[in-house]
Amino acid sequence: MKLFERVLRRLVTRGQLTVHYHGGGSFTVGRPDPAFPNLALRFRDGRVPFDIIRDPRLGMAEAWIDGRVGIEGGGIMEFVSMIRANTPWESGKSIDARSFLSRGFKSARQKFWRLNHRSRSKANVAHHYDLSGALYALFLDRDCQYSCAYYPDMDNEAGISLEQAQEDKKAHIAAKLHLKPGMKVLDIGCGWGGMALYLHRTCGIDVTGITLSEEQLKVARSRAQEAGVADHVRFELIDYRDMAGPFDRIVSVGMFEHVGTAHFRTFFNKCRDLLTPEGVMLIHTIGRVGGPGITDAFTQKYIFPGGYIPALSEMIQGSEDTRLMVTDVEVLRMHYGLTIREWYKRTMAHKADIVALYDERFFRLWTFYLAGAATVFEHGGMVNYQVQYVRDRRTLPITRNYMLEAEAALRGR
Repeated sequence: MKLFERVLRRLVTRGQLTVHYHGGGSFTVGRPDPAFPNLALRFRDGRVPFDIIRDPRLGMAEAWIDGRVGIEGGGIMEFVSMIRANTPWESGKSIDARSFLSRGFKSARQKFWRLNHRSRSKANVAHHYDLSGALYALFLDRDCQYSCAYYPDMDNEAGISLEQAQEDKKAHIAAKLHLKPGMKVLDIGCGWGGMALYLHRTCGIDVTGITLSEEQLKVARSRAQEAGVADHVRFELIDYRDMAGPFDRIVSVGMFEHVGTAHFRTFFNKCRDLLTPEGVMLIHTIGRVGGPGITDAFTQKYIFPGGYIPALSEMIQGSEDTRLMVTDVEVLRMHYGLTIREWYKRTMAHKADIVALYDERFFRLWTFYLAGAATVFEHGGMVNYQVQYVRDRRTLPITRNYMLEAEAALRGR
């Protein structure tokens, strides 16, 4: 108990948090701050503080999911926001009480787990993306874009809808691909088909989207059929390693996080082989800002088994010696936080529907996931990277003006 209190007092100075122990007793840390509501944790199990000390995020997550801890004065988003805002990445403070030895062991174990062999890749994808499509329809935009949206004005004060921000994201990416009518494009990790359909509709190109999710494949194919473009926008259930080219362009949004560090070189070599000599590739991925790390236990266990968020250094190192040239890198810092906040609002508004689809425990798990994800972009060490590659340095104009012009034209449609 004393260790738990010491850690919490050190972590929370802005905002007031009161902890009520199971069986009696309480203590308060921090001080009132207009940026945060006054919160209280109520432990319904005597093991909760020990579980949190042993593994802060997983211990708190499982106590929340199981209903062994309640939050008063706000919800899980408010609590996680308070903790993360008190320990921003820029400060160098850590919310992890684990020892160096423990981290070393877990890092070694995760390196093995992240090998992400073919036999494991499909199962890992199914764990998350083969959840009911009805769930995703409740909190995503109409186009089912399950990746970072793009807010050109940086914040949402102007009232930009999630739907508009996702349209702007697709325009932002399309502009970087420097597309011309009649080109053939490969979409690696195509989701429910929104990006592929958008590229065909706005740029007049043929797209092949590939996925390892059977549920996403069904929806994507159905959407292409309904739009009457199935002869130009095709979707396949196939591993990128088994694809044959060539393609004029490759786009991959939110898939690189599932490649696995051991396969980065394989991924980039394969992409180079799939591109024409004048080919261009754009990868949009979540990334770390502080160098290589490890996937936290909660995410590994409950959300993205086998997933790993790469540091930019790991990504670039993985593409070195593949004869792919990096031609543009953009860092989206705050955009995903804004996006996930919108997902969280919609999730909360549809609580009854989600509980009916699954149960209360799943709803609590999902809200913890979204709260952690939003705040790690607002205060933690995660951003989004958009990295552009070419095979030939002369393929693209030598300034970025072409991107701005194309994006403005696409957004004006």
